[in-house]
Parts: sequence; C-alpha cells; structure tokens
Amino acid sequence: MLDDLFVASDKGDGIEGDGIGGEAAGARPSIPFDYLSVADELHSGRIKVSGSGFASEYREAGADLATEFAALLDHAKLALAGEEPKPAEKLPPIDPESIAVELGLNQPKQIADFGRMRRSFAFANHPDRVAPHLRQRAMIRMQVANMLIDEAKRRAVAGARR
Repeated sequence: MLDDLFVASDKGDGIEGDGIGGEAAGARPSIPFDYLSVADELHSGRIKVSGSGFASEYREAGADLATEFAALLDHAKLALAGEEPKPAEKLPPIDPESIAVELGLNQPKQIADFGRMRRSFAFANHPDRVAPHLRQRAMIRMQVANMLIDEAKRRAVAGARR
C-alpha cells in the first residue's frame, strides 16, 4: 500500500488537492478493507476490547464454543446460499472438522506452534489473498480457524499449568 502512495505522490496526484471542489485525489489502496465486517465482528459480542489507549488487548468472550460454531455456521450457510462454484472448481470446506484436520490440530502442539499455525493458514486462506468470488467463504474459514486455534491454545496452556 505504501508503494501505491509513493507512486501516486511521484505522479503528482497524491496528497495535494486536485483543484476541483477542493477534494483530494489520493491514491486508492490496492488492499481492500471491509470496515463494516470488522465493526460487525466487534459488535457481535465474541470479541471484547478491554483496557485503554495503546494497551488495549483483545480477548474472546464466548464460553460455549459449540454454540459459537453453530451460530457461525448458520450465518455462513445464509451468506453462502447464493454462491455458485465455477465448473470444476472445488470449494474449500467451512466445517470445523475439515479445518481442524487442515490445521493439523489432531496432533499435539507446543504453545509456540499456534502462532505459526495461524500465520500459515492466513497466508493460504486470507480473504485478501483469494479470488473475489471466494472472499466470503475465506472470511468464514478464517473465523473458524481462529476459533479452533484459540480453543486448542487455551487447552494447551491449561494442560501446561497442571
């Protein structure tokens, strides 16, 4: 994104106004960001923000993981109802069992492995890295994977404390 801004400022159509109505003709970022989905996620109650200023930390609020998964999958079915795969296109699964196998959660993990696991899955499946018609599915897969990783990490930390 910074490269886009530098290129735009080099061309002279970046930060300064363009003289038409006083509006700035800033460069458009090449990475889309859906502010509404972030706001929706924050207002859903699954994520709570505590603390103040830069020291804010995010923590999950849900105590019943099965209920959260059920609600997420119901939402996913509604959101993906109109999705039509292209011929010969195999859509990635959204069910928690398939994603858990894909993540490798069936094998014992060290606590440090969960961060690498999350980054690796995000690198391959993040909505910004897939075709536009698969973005909704990728967002759901990321949410499910994050919930699975968080739960597995919680269990690993609890097991290490015993």
